[in-house]
Order: sequence, then structure tokens, then C-alpha cells
Amino acid sequence: MFPRVKQVRYLGDYRLELGFADGVVGELDFRARVVGHGGMFAPLEDVNFFKQVQVDPEAGTLVWPNGVDLCPDVLYSQVTGKPIRPERKAQTRASRPKRARQLVPANPSATVQPM
Repeated sequence: MFPRVKQVRYLGDYRLELGFADGVVGELDFRARVVGHGGMFAPLEDVNFFKQVQVDPEAGTLVWPNGVDLCPDVLYSQVTGKPIRPERKAQTRASRPKRARQLVPANPSATVQPM
């Protein structure tokens, strides 16, 4: 799991400076992510609305008043250039898939006699 966003600073236009829990600080330009996408992103095209960005301390990511939020793992990857790799969970004996067993009669040549 990647570190979460701890602080954001508006730099101008669609640029933000992000600070992460591990101390990494970087700048991202959101113009390509916002302008022309419509829907929930339409209000963010107004720079005065865009700069109302905040950090959601619980989710550790960026949020805007209209409910738009962004994946903190993607933001961290974009700031650092590190690829996102899925977390691998250790398999315990209980979580391993069970092998199907084929039931074989004890005596394959035995036949059932009708009563």
C-alpha cells in the first residue's frame, strides 16, 4: 500500500503540491484530468472551485466540495513515478483453494444387486 496524502497546497491554475505520509512532496498538474471530462469533473474546470481542494484525513486523499475524490495510490504513483503493484496476500492453509477429490468406490468391480 502506498502512503496517503497528508497535505495539499494550491499552486495556481490546475497545479497542486501534495505531501504524503512518508514525507514525499511533489507537484501535479490536473488540467488533463479535469478539463473537458464533464460530469462530476465539470465544476472543477472553474479554477475558483478547483482550488477548494482539501485532504480527507480519513481516506488520505484529495476531495472537493462536490464529492469528487481521487485514488491516493494513483496520486502517489504519479508524484513518485513508482508503479502501482497489487498487494499480495499471504495464503494461509485455510485460505488456499481446496483440491477436488474424485470419489472412487472401494471395490470398482462390485455391482449393486437389485432387491
